[in-house]
Amino acid sequence: MSYFDQFVDDRLLDGRAHFNREEALAAVDLKLEGLTAAITRLMKKRRLANPRHGFYLILRPEDLMAGTPDPVRWIDPLMTYQGLDYRISLLRAAAFHGSSHQAAMVFQVVAPKQLLDFEIDRHRLQFLFQTPKTFAKLNQPDQLDRMKSDTGFAQVAGVELTLLDCARYFHKASGINGVAQIAKDIGTKAEPRVLAKVATAYENSSVRRLG
Repeated sequence: MSYFDQFVDDRLLDGRAHFNREEALAAVDLKLEGLTAAITRLMKKRRLANPRHGFYLILRPEDLMAGTPDPVRWIDPLMTYQGLDYRISLLRAAAFHGSSHQAAMVFQVVAPKQLLDFEIDRHRLQFLFQTPKTFAKLNQPDQLDRMKSDTGFAQVAGVELTLLDCARYFHKASGINGVAQIAKDIGTKAEPRVLAKVATAYENSSVRRLG
């Protein structure tokens, strides 16, 4: 077994099913060219996946049916690697809060930087831009929940943020009818005072749309 293969196995044993290029270079006795070759070899064997340049997922046997694990298991370390705060929102967040009508075929993330959407195997990730000033105001611990997976936690919009994000980006949330269904499903879970506070950071058109 090569040093790199051992590194990959050790990461899994430690419960970390991901790594970045810098971590691998620091851990194994390989130059960049050798590391690239080793990564390519394991990707061909379906042991690794590469959602973003320099960031890799370690696939377990049970992951192979879907090709890659559910993004909730790796979105937090991916965004940390990119140096960005984030929140899971819209359809996936609505489903998390109990909107059973939302199949959430797309994994939607709000971030303070414009990022390209991408697909990896059966998963489609969509990134929605929010201006840094507004994002910083909204992405506070008391406005967020935590979505648990078997590898840790990921940040997800609270009910109030989810409702307003869906209204703001309604064209990405199955349209007006989709937003209406989400509001019907989870609207009663929203705290009116919190909703009113959060609403001040959104455009009037979005708030009226939700109303």
